[in-house]
Amino acid sequence: MLARLTNAFALLLCAGVAWAWIVPAHFTWFLPYISPGLGLIMLGMGLTLRFEDFAEALQTPASVAIGVLAQFVIMPLAGWSIAHLLHLPTPLAVGLILVSCCPGGTASNVITHLARANLPLSVLMTACSTLAAVLLTPWLTELLAGAYIPVPTAAMLRDMLTVVVLPVIAGLLLNRMAPRLTATLAPITPLLSVIFIILIVGAIIAAKKDLIAQAATSLIFSVFLLHAFGFALGWVVARWLRRDRLSTRTISIEVGMQNSGLGAKLATTHFATEPLAAVPSAISAVMHSLIGSALAAWWRRSSPP
Repeated sequence: MLARLTNAFALLLCAGVAWAWIVPAHFTWFLPYISPGLGLIMLGMGLTLRFEDFAEALQTPASVAIGVLAQFVIMPLAGWSIAHLLHLPTPLAVGLILVSCCPGGTASNVITHLARANLPLSVLMTACSTLAAVLLTPWLTELLAGAYIPVPTAAMLRDMLTVVVLPVIAGLLLNRMAPRLTATLAPITPLLSVIFIILIVGAIIAAKKDLIAQAATSLIFSVFLLHAFGFALGWVVARWLRRDRLSTRTISIEVGMQNSGLGAKLATTHFATEPLAAVPSAISAVMHSLIGSALAAWWRRSSPP
């Protein structure tokens, strides 16, 4: 039952967004808890990892390196290019660039599982890109969005350490020191992550409903382009570098899907003077889930059980 609910996360997320739009008060209460919610998602990621996983990544580094490098080259450049070509207003441009500079999210692991792709590779790429993001997300955001608005790089770096690195390390340590407890928690952590993603996205949608309505067309179109380019170019790069079929699909998913919850949290905290800056991250969570689910269904049909 838990697995079925987790696998239906795209539908649950869409339902949550619709609910937040219709009854905003049911979600706005979660706004003060976005940071703890994201921290719990990161803790859940840590619980699925072992220190040995990183040693394994070093033994077969090519696919992991390709995925992580593609994540932090393709998506930031796509976000910056789309913002410029579509002449997005400052808050939307900053928000789009910010989410494009975020690492892969745990949702990519669910989509990889549904697509019958390389799940261990997906988990490793998500973990490695998350740790790399501590430095790369603030730096790339300043580099690409600094022309629009001052970017508090040092504050973002501290935030990344607090809400990303520490919870992941805590999960790793808990997995090492209390394996029985971790084994008990493991079946429910994916569903809890889905619930917290829905609450984070729903809270932002509910709080910014009126502003979203004013810029809906350009907002949705720009976010769609960002993720469409991510999935497509991730696949092209992996094929060009001669990855096997399942690894190619995994890299495509990992590049195309962002940690939108992290983007929303950073935008809410560090660009509070631009109320719309967090909205691209909220729309991103829905968009990459829909595109990823469609791709997973297509690839699943073309793969043996």
